Amino acid sequence: MDYSATGNQGLIDNFKSWVQETDPATLKALMAEYLERCQFQVLNFTEHYFSPHGYTCLWLLGESHLAIHTFPEKGLCYIELSSCNAKKNEQFQSLLESRFSHPAASSKDVY
Repeated sequence: MDYSATGNQGLIDNFKSWVQETDPATLKALMAEYLERCQFQVLNFTEHYFSPHGYTCLWLLGESHLAIHTFPEKGLCYIELSSCNAKKNEQFQSLLESRFSHPAASSKDVY
């Protein structure tokens, strides 16, 4: 299959990571800053606070989406960025890894 029309090696780059941060305000501010610095086109944002604790949010991007889900009882947050722009995805990954020098786990897939 030829993916050259997208300018990427694949159609979608998926970056997934677990980080040790669960504060919604901190996560929301950091992710919004990173999306802006990487020049992602934010189309929409939605969030939900769970009771008694927990948070999830989603940024709909022109390039795909970013989702985060907190698990306060474990002290972890799951972050997933899917993007059709490999360069922006890699820049976001670098910013995230510089802030969280030891992510609990991360992976990247290209489709």
